[in-house]
Amino acid sequence: MRKRTEGNDPSPSARPSVGMNKTIRRASVFTLLLVLALLVRATWVQFYEGRALADDTDNRRVAIERYAHPLGDIIVAGDAVTGSERTSGGDLAYRRSYPDGGLYAAVTGYSSQVYGATQLEGIYKDLLDGTDDRLRDPLGVLTDERADPGDVVTTIDPAVQRAGYEALGGKKGAAVAIDPRTGRILAVVSTPSYDPSRISGTTSSDAAAWKELTEDSDKPMTNRALRRPLPPGSTFKLVVAAAALEDGLYTSVDQRTDSENPYTLPGTTTVLRNESASAPCENATIRVALQYSCNNVFAKMAVELGEDRLRAMAEKFGFNDGTQDVPVRAYASVYPSDMEESQVGLTGIGQFDVTATPLQMAMVSAALANGGELVSPHMVSTIEDADGTTLEDYDDAAKTTRVVRSGTAEQLRSAMQTVVEEGTGTNARISGATVGGKTGTAQHGENNSKTPYAWFTSYATSDSTGAEVAVAVVVEQSDAARSEVSGNGLAAPVARAMMQAALRD
Repeated sequence: MRKRTEGNDPSPSARPSVGMNKTIRRASVFTLLLVLALLVRATWVQFYEGRALADDTDNRRVAIERYAHPLGDIIVAGDAVTGSERTSGGDLAYRRSYPDGGLYAAVTGYSSQVYGATQLEGIYKDLLDGTDDRLRDPLGVLTDERADPGDVVTTIDPAVQRAGYEALGGKKGAAVAIDPRTGRILAVVSTPSYDPSRISGTTSSDAAAWKELTEDSDKPMTNRALRRPLPPGSTFKLVVAAAALEDGLYTSVDQRTDSENPYTLPGTTTVLRNESASAPCENATIRVALQYSCNNVFAKMAVELGEDRLRAMAEKFGFNDGTQDVPVRAYASVYPSDMEESQVGLTGIGQFDVTATPLQMAMVSAALANGGELVSPHMVSTIEDADGTTLEDYDDAAKTTRVVRSGTAEQLRSAMQTVVEEGTGTNARISGATVGGKTGTAQHGENNSKTPYAWFTSYATSDSTGAEVAVAVVVEQSDAARSEVSGNGLAAPVARAMMQAALRD
């Protein structure tokens, strides 16, 4: 047996304890985890919470940095409709200016040192103040260095915008013009308007202007063109006629309908009459019914189609779409659901709970003008960096959707031409152009106690160049006597002025 030599067998007191080794390892792991947690927390605070603090609108340093330099601009036909002017005191070096603020307020929105930013000013805030990451080179992103601001290039045609603005004049109303082939919005007009320059700074006069504008009962800061859906009245009859033709209820706009006159709404004693008792509305064709705006024809047609088929057609045109961005988000135009038959009949003449914006009714005419295809409307063409390099192209991104067959669109265009040439829309005639339209007068207030809304939706094609435009106008209130309120009397002249400007341009 081998002998152990002295010193080869350590005593128990000299050997490390197994329990002590486990304790040391656990302590080491725990310490390492604490260090890692500290590093993660430091990174979170530095990058995430630091960025959140930097982006906090209540952080004064954000406003100081944003207005330390001139902002980028919103461009119309190559010219800036916004600017930046040097302030005389305080820690905000520049404030936003609007050379023709009232004319373009419905397009630009406002950028205020106190009240924030809206519409294009708000949507493209980072681009306009130089903090959009797409504006910076990689080194700039790493150092958080502010880049030169970019610009927003709109689709707005200044001649069409001005024509609508001046034609609406002192009336309370709105108008939208669209190029049917491209979806480019040529004008967005809302009156009464306001000058965003009055509220862009921090002075007492800016505060007084803000109070005045927000307390004004006419709500001049409301974008009526995009964000005030109203009953569309008889302009909605175009949607009903489209549904009837697409569904096969009728095969031609010149086929006689089965329409008693007057028409009693089903399940009620309510009798629907027509504006003109002498109009040939009994069993009228769709063409004649649009020409004379026969309520009996379209109310009965709506009941025969039923709410599901009518809603499906309305939604093809864009109703009930709460995500309609142009890129300003437009309020949804609504075709209701869960109705009684009598209520469905009222929707056939654009009443009950049907609502529409001027944008929506311009889309209806645009789709019909474009052979039944709707190109997604948009009022920004491109966004660019300081060197003019395109960062995003919205013209190329526009989507096209088939709404009705080309034959249906052609028939309805022909019927709309009859409305303008021989019917209720004669004030929209333009020499040298083919014009089609539809008038509307919508009830307002309980038992129609308030002044009705006057509507007109239309399209025009130049006989010489083939250029096209679609326009919708609503006049909420004017100085006209109640008896003189009509789509032809108030809204059609505004549409004509805008169509003339678009075709001339």
